[in-house]
Amino acid sequence: MSIYRRLSWFFKREKKNYIIGVTALILVALAQLIPPRVIGIIIDEINQHEISIQRILMWIGILVAAALAQYIFRFVWRGRIWGGAARLEKDLRAQLFEHFTKMDHVFYQKHRTGDLMAHATNDLNAIQNVAGAGILTFADSIITGGATIVAMVLFIDWRLTLIALLPLPFLAVMARVLGSKLHDAFRDSQAAFSDINDKTQESITGIKVIKTFGQEKEDLADFNEKIENAIVKNRRVNKLDALFDPAITIIIGVSYVLTIIVGGKFIMADEITIGQMVSFISYIGMLVWPMFAIGRLFNVLERGSASYDRVSELLAEKTHIEEKADGVQTPAHGRVNFEVANFKYPDDERNTLEQIKFVIGEGSTLGIVGKTGAGKTSILKLLMREYDDYQGKITFGDIDVKDYSLDALLKSIGYVPQDHFLFSMTVRDNIRFANPDFTEEQVAEAARLAFVDEDIKGFSEGYDTMVGERGVSLSGGQKQRLSIARALIVNPELLILDDALSAVDAKTEEAILKNLKSYRSDKTTIISAHRLSSVMHAQEIIVIDEGRIVERGNHEELLALDGWYNQMWRKQQLEAKIEGGE
Repeated sequence: MSIYRRLSWFFKREKKNYIIGVTALILVALAQLIPPRVIGIIIDEINQHEISIQRILMWIGILVAAALAQYIFRFVWRGRIWGGAARLEKDLRAQLFEHFTKMDHVFYQKHRTGDLMAHATNDLNAIQNVAGAGILTFADSIITGGATIVAMVLFIDWRLTLIALLPLPFLAVMARVLGSKLHDAFRDSQAAFSDINDKTQESITGIKVIKTFGQEKEDLADFNEKIENAIVKNRRVNKLDALFDPAITIIIGVSYVLTIIVGGKFIMADEITIGQMVSFISYIGMLVWPMFAIGRLFNVLERGSASYDRVSELLAEKTHIEEKADGVQTPAHGRVNFEVANFKYPDDERNTLEQIKFVIGEGSTLGIVGKTGAGKTSILKLLMREYDDYQGKITFGDIDVKDYSLDALLKSIGYVPQDHFLFSMTVRDNIRFANPDFTEEQVAEAARLAFVDEDIKGFSEGYDTMVGERGVSLSGGQKQRLSIARALIVNPELLILDDALSAVDAKTEEAILKNLKSYRSDKTTIISAHRLSSVMHAQEIIVIDEGRIVERGNHEELLALDGWYNQMWRKQQLEAKIEGGE
């Protein structure tokens, strides 16, 4: 029952609805007592030859009234209790989704997408059942069972009732033993489902790679292995769950046997009538549901408890990025001063960045180049506060980025990442994703600056073309340029391009950079790239190697150093000539 204590915040809020719902359940239980009693009386009247048409019509009227009352009260409790359960699921789902939006990269590196989806689906459904089916079975088993037992005592015979209930303590013992085992088994079952979910999501996302390398059979074998594991886990849950119903059936059967033996003796001794015996057997039949409900209740509660544990553990995790309560709300504006002595990723003993220092004046462009894995993207992540655990200081407009509210900081930054994520919506809505109120003219202007407007006009439905999940219907260059348009439309104080021109040809790259230079003459831009032509016009270029700045200067100065930049420039120029057929 600990799950109810942990959900007390919800039941306190929904107290009125649940009181009405439980009251309706009580009235249903009372109405259910009438038919068996009436049938017993009718049998006795028939046995005593006292029955008449008027009496039959009267008893039929009472039975119809009892049936109508049950119908009305059942309608009431279903609306109140099931409605409350739906609101609990809604609230928890909103909490969970809001929690997802606030968490940082560390959280998403730790938790797989499929696992998070399982928390938001199966686990929440199991918790909802606690507030719906759990309350129903808990209240109904106590109310219906209790009312039936009272009726058996008052209307029939207390001795016969006591004898019929002798097997019931065994039910409590069985429920306690099986309940704890079911909790652990269901937790393992949910974890196995998470693995399946994650595998499915990963395989669908990477289906092109799987097919390219001909790994369909191997991927299917891996999936089947996870399915088999889930079957084993669920088989244990079903095995424990299946033990409840047969045990209850045996207990009910023993009660029937005792009732027939002892009740028969009472009838022979004229201590009860045949009608009372019929009513008593009907009441035992009414006890079948409460007993089954107890078994179902433990099932629902243990499943819900295991799921609530999983969801609570997830909600208890804190982001490593802490906003100050009095954080600066004014959008960031001005020069960027980056001074980081060292930075390492969580659970990594090696420093990713060391002694990185640069200043970008307002209206200037900084180029960041270097080998893959040198630390270029790490610099950008610190600027956007994806990680805060570093030694040093980063200021934007002479204010530490940690002193800004995240909204104020990030609304001033336009970011185009290496992985160009597009949503399953129209081209227009992808470009104006930051603000759906952007006009058609603003969308078209952003597309023109990103040199993608002509491509869009060539689409079947222009700006109304659906791009498909993650932009699957577009080429790599089109996705990159749409991402650039999405960043440009907000006219950010700081534009960050993280290898955002790698999929476009040299001519398109030159056109985009020319547009940026004229359009953003008074704004700050950072371009991280492998292709040096992307940064050659920057006021300053820094070369990163193993987390350190090994060269810095403008294009001409770096060429004069005859270092890594010079060597890479010559190599890329040679490659360009070969590709151009020169």
